Amino acid sequence: MEVFKTHGAFSWSELLTSDPAKAAEFYGKLFGWSVESMPGGPPGAPPYQVLKVGDTAVGGLTACPQQGMPPAWGVYVTVDNVDDTVAQARQMGAKVLMEIMEVPTVGRMATLQDPQGAVFNVITYVEMPDEKA
Repeated sequence: MEVFKTHGAFSWSELLTSDPAKAAEFYGKLFGWSVESMPGGPPGAPPYQVLKVGDTAVGGLTACPQQGMPPAWGVYVTVDNVDDTVAQARQMGAKVLMEIMEVPTVGRMATLQDPQGAVFNVITYVEMPDEKA
């Protein structure tokens, strides 16, 4: 199963942390992950780091976007259409914590909170050049 193309598949995990350097060191030693900084990003935003097992990207790591926000792991679920999924989630009682946004070279995503309070992200990935038929 290709998790980046399969609707409903968990496809990415991301750590928001108060100390990215210490977190990278901890998880690197614990799981053998390497950390690679990703170029780009919005001006003034903390650098985004990709966590890898060998050459395979398995997750991401960045600073918490707001001071005082507790560190947490977040999950991403692949969807066929972010707009439709967000609209359906709203109708089902979910809150939209972060409206749909474009992530250059990655896709379109939004952050939702289910009616019980659990937070998750939905994403539709862009088609990569080597994936085009």
